[in-house]
Formats: sequence, structure tokens, C-alpha cells
Amino acid sequence: MVISAETHEDLALLRDAAREAGTIAMRYFGQNPQVWMKGGTSPVSEADHAADAYLRETLLKARPNYGWLSEETADDHARLSARRTFVVDPIDGTRGFLDGLHSWCVSVAVVEDGRSLAGVLECPAKRETYWALAVEERA
Repeated sequence: MVISAETHEDLALLRDAAREAGTIAMRYFGQNPQVWMKGGTSPVSEADHAADAYLRETLLKARPNYGWLSEETADDHARLSARRTFVVDPIDGTRGFLDGLHSWCVSVAVVEDGRSLAGVLECPAKRETYWALAVEERA
């Protein structure tokens, strides 16, 4: 099984960034953050925007050649020409977050050619972190 050094470094970056984004989101948790509706049916809060802004700045500063795809950011089709892309949901489970449930997380991943290579779910309200790396078997 093979995991590149670059993918290991990406995972470390994702873990650190997701942890801090979770800390940012927790500042709003249970505090009645401002909420807007996107698409008429899906809530987005100022916590989503704050965590998203932090993740975008931090991740793209560290990896400026990577693409960016986030649930809370307008799509930039330039990501389609990037070798690797960050895929982000700054608060996965916004409705639960707004209802004071602990069932939300910060979700971040790195994708290459449509294949997930590394991902992190940071669940600060539960004090849990999950992460994964894709491996390749070589003959």
C-alpha cells in the first residue's frame, strides 16, 4: 500500500485547519447567530461564513495551486484545471447546529481526479475527530 508524502502533508493541514474552523464555529454555537436562507430552503449562518472564510484563507495560502469547492462559496470553475481540489462544508449539518444539536461537523477533503485522497470530519460539539486516507495497492 502506498500513500504519498504530499497526501500525508495534506491530511495534517486538513486536520489543523478543521480543528481551528471547529473552534470558530463553537463561538457561535448556541448563541443565535444570524441566519439567511440560500436557495429558499437551506439555512446558512454567520458561523458557516466565518468557518468557510478561515478555511479558504488557510488552505489556499498553504496550497495556492489547489482548487476550491465549498458549499458556502460561489463555484470557481478554475478548480476544474487544478490537479487537486479542496472540498469543504464548513458546517455540515447547519440545521442541527442552529437547533443546538451536537450532530454537526466541519467537513474538509482533498480530491484528485475525482478521487478523495484525504478527509477530516471535526465534530467539536462532541469532541470527536475522524479522518481517512485513501491508499493504493501496487503490484
